[in-house]
Amino acid sequence: MERPVRPHLAVRRLLALCAASVLTLAAAPLPTVSAGPELVSSPAELVNPFIGTANSANDFPGADLPFGMVQWSPDTPSRPHGGGYAYGDSTITGFSLTHLSGPGCRAAGDIPVLPTVGAVDTGAAVGFSHADESASPGSYKVALDNGVTTELTATQRSGMARFTFPATDRANLLFKLADSQGGAWDTRFTPVGDREVSGQVTSGRFCGASNQYTVYFDMVFDRPFETGGTRAVAPGTQPARGGTGDRPDAPETQHRPTLHGTLPPSRPLPRRSAEQDGYVTFDTTQSQEVRAKVGLSYVSTANAVLNRAAENPGWDFGEVRRAARQAWDAELGRIRIGGGTPARRTVFYTALYHALLHPNVISDSNGQYPGFDAAVHTVDPGHRAAYANYSGWDIYRSQAQLEALVDPETAADTAQSMVDDYRQTGQFPKWSENNGESYVMVGDPADEILADYHAFGATGFDSTAALAGMVAEATTANNNRPGLDYLDRLGYLPTDGSYGCCNSYGPAATTLEYDSADFAVSSLAGSLGDTAHQQFFARRAQDWQNLFNPASGFVQPRDADGGWTPGFSPTSGRNFVEGDSWEYTPMVPFNLHGLSAAMGGDPALASLLDTDLTSFTGGGGHTDLGNEPSLDIPWEYDYIGLPYRTQRTVRDVQDQIWADSPSGLAGNDDLGEMSSWYVWSALGMYPQTPGTADLALGSPLFPHAVVALPSGDTLVINGRGAADNAPYVQSAKWNGADWNNAYAPTDALRGGGTLDFELSTAPHPDWASGPTSAPPSYPGPGSPRSRSAQPRRR
Repeated sequence: MERPVRPHLAVRRLLALCAASVLTLAAAPLPTVSAGPELVSSPAELVNPFIGTANSANDFPGADLPFGMVQWSPDTPSRPHGGGYAYGDSTITGFSLTHLSGPGCRAAGDIPVLPTVGAVDTGAAVGFSHADESASPGSYKVALDNGVTTELTATQRSGMARFTFPATDRANLLFKLADSQGGAWDTRFTPVGDREVSGQVTSGRFCGASNQYTVYFDMVFDRPFETGGTRAVAPGTQPARGGTGDRPDAPETQHRPTLHGTLPPSRPLPRRSAEQDGYVTFDTTQSQEVRAKVGLSYVSTANAVLNRAAENPGWDFGEVRRAARQAWDAELGRIRIGGGTPARRTVFYTALYHALLHPNVISDSNGQYPGFDAAVHTVDPGHRAAYANYSGWDIYRSQAQLEALVDPETAADTAQSMVDDYRQTGQFPKWSENNGESYVMVGDPADEILADYHAFGATGFDSTAALAGMVAEATTANNNRPGLDYLDRLGYLPTDGSYGCCNSYGPAATTLEYDSADFAVSSLAGSLGDTAHQQFFARRAQDWQNLFNPASGFVQPRDADGGWTPGFSPTSGRNFVEGDSWEYTPMVPFNLHGLSAAMGGDPALASLLDTDLTSFTGGGGHTDLGNEPSLDIPWEYDYIGLPYRTQRTVRDVQDQIWADSPSGLAGNDDLGEMSSWYVWSALGMYPQTPGTADLALGSPLFPHAVVALPSGDTLVINGRGAADNAPYVQSAKWNGADWNNAYAPTDALRGGGTLDFELSTAPHPDWASGPTSAPPSYPGPGSPRSRSAQPRRR
């Protein structure tokens, strides 16, 4: 009979920390409010990790911790990009240790481990049924058709498994080291005695780029294996380098990024004559259970050992799984909701869960991490960890703000990691995989991310150094801003420009991306008292006006000689990025009043929005709420005196795209960006303006929500009459006083308070429709900021 195992001190401390976090949240002082529905007590219990594992969302269902290094999750033959698991598949090819949620290209999927029975075959796959499968935050379990039950859990930098085999003398664990999603090379597998194996894999080349990384592992077992060894496999694949030479105006397939132009050279790679897969075999005729613990590191095998030993020195699988669950309860419990349907609560907390998976810890328990300069660095004093994996073009829109709101300490560490990346290489990460830059997508999104973190309360990083780097990157030619000289000379990126290195394309869309980045630099400069740079970048952010054609009413591509590029159609993706002019013309989130004025007034912008939002899935070239360029559009009615249309449209999007099912998320999740949109919208607000804490209002989906703020205060959101068919605001109060504005009070995310909504099934067109009720717009210095009174379309 197995003796009870007392939790090791490290695990007990983790459990205590998680419990303390929950108690701290529960004990946080709440503003005086009328009694509402009971708040959810265990948010993790409501999460369904299978949401987003179909319909090209590319999420994964496996075991992980918030922002953790390890995501131990099943892979299936379809191998969706990053997530690796397609709900429609019926076999599992392995349980790999790293995953990304819904990127546009193949990534991660490193070190797949597969339990089999019989002869060793490193190409094996095993059938399974969803009826024999379950998942929750920090835990995954499946009974495979070969008779092996696999249970997985995780700490921040390690994983733990419990494999229950049938009685056999040939119970195998296969290590498919050559099967990383981005290709694998220089794979190594080494048995260490009869209870331990270690190894490494080099992979990368995200979207065919030049980046690469090496991940190391060390796994120990609670019993000796009978045999262990390697199988030679075909030489590891290295995907062809990106940089197609395509013209910068060429359209691309949505959700499938394409690199343009040349790219910086990659670091030289060690090569072996043949790559190695590995295996170990156990005799389970007498005892069927095999427990395993694995540590990861991006620095060394020795650090992988250190991470495993530091975070999980014992063998109590149940205790580790409970600690993971409590860590998720503490993190998700920063936002607690009350009321609503069970399905809506599940969709909400699953979206919040997905939004808090990335970026990921890349530093080890001793503080070491691999820099973008290929050297080993140590986490800065005063910070807990270094982070990696930035889907910049995606997450600046709402995920970064949510990360800062829910976990300001992690967001501040993430910001400091970005500052350190700049110190190491002279540029901020754009779309980085681990410690390598891919240059995927366009713009300079680090500017928005850093300014967003700061604006939403994650101020514990070297913001002065961040601003200095942002200003330098925005004023001196560099790989993140190819074509900067055109902005200086012309005020836009021309269609017939020459951009050279590093994936500059879609010049009309990229100009708008730079404008938002410039506004974010301006905003952070203003927060830090740098008036000169605040004004300079606020002025340059208005360059969108140089691409707006009053004759057509659209943002249009333009040539270097000043003429409009021939052949323009608002439904063409040429010169844009994963979208067209219907989607990009409204993408002036910091100055929608200026856009309205340029179009001839609010009725003209209302007409564009009405047409644009006849489709939520890209029909007719209009908005696609499954992709980032359209995410701001439903909120723009707030800026033209029609907030009731924002309320209705956002609810329609929630109804049509989101559901408690594997297909209940449209489009790539893009490292949590799409999920973060849902979280904000369900709270009844959205961070429309990059680099600020401005929140455009919709209407709350739930009768009651309590948000723990970075300041230690609490924001309470009450939706009296909230129901799926009742999105319309009749009236609102802020701390008991009437609130008649289509934006959240400026103190809502700082000092907290109570925002009460009265909701109905019928629209109330007059609420928050006045000329001064719109969220703020920010024209350049010297331009009037206040909105002018104009006739409103009903």
